[in-house]
Amino acid sequence: MAPRRHEFQQSSRRARQQRIRLLSLGAVALTVALASPLRQGVGGILVEAYALLVHPLWPGPTQFEWVREAEEVANMERLIFLEKENRRIKELIGLPSAIPRGSGLKAPVIGRSPAVWWRQLTLGRGGRHGIRVGHAVLAPGGLIGRITAVTTNTAQVTLVTDPTSRIGVLVTRTNHHGLLSGLGTGRPVLRFLTENPRTIPGDVVVTSSASTLVPGGIPVGVVQNVDRNRAPSPEAVVQPSAPIDAIEWAEVLLQDLPAPAP
Repeated sequence: MAPRRHEFQQSSRRARQQRIRLLSLGAVALTVALASPLRQGVGGILVEAYALLVHPLWPGPTQFEWVREAEEVANMERLIFLEKENRRIKELIGLPSAIPRGSGLKAPVIGRSPAVWWRQLTLGRGGRHGIRVGHAVLAPGGLIGRITAVTTNTAQVTLVTDPTSRIGVLVTRTNHHGLLSGLGTGRPVLRFLTENPRTIPGDVVVTSSASTLVPGGIPVGVVQNVDRNRAPSPEAVVQPSAPIDAIEWAEVLLQDLPAPAP
């Protein structure tokens, strides 16, 4: 075992020495070519030859993966920093955090009827897990509804697309408020509180911090189109940011909002 290891070390040492000699010769040839009056012709050929010579020493896929992983780590650190700054600014101006830390409870979707597909679904967590009527329910992407009935081990969610759902929302770009109402289809409608909300397709909609039903700042969806001829104020169709038609797990925010002042 020891002789083989010694041979391998000698072979590796010889390979490194050969690489160093090749790089040195290539560098010398490249310097001479660039200093020569004929560098435009011969120099170009030597540069190409040098590139082929050292090509086996270029960074390979492993180095590329290292660089990509480093970029991902840097992006994650940047995201964490921005989230901390966002929470700090909200605390300074008195806005509640959209998703308080430690307040979410994961729950599986255990029941959903095609007859009420865009109205309700049932979760496999209930009162003994801390869920109560009124809690907001999220899925990957944003808000999907609120808890409207609870048993010991199950909870019923009324979706934002249900015709009985009414939630105060805000268009982030224009800071205009409105009321998000379900239509029993895949897209709820946003009814504005002003006559000229200046909303355009692509605007992001979040829950309003003035809402007494859900925490503020939770993503809801994106404006698809705007009907400015509706009376008494314009309306906009909103595409939910969470995939309401294909939810298998949800998150219940175990946070009770303060009761409105009498």
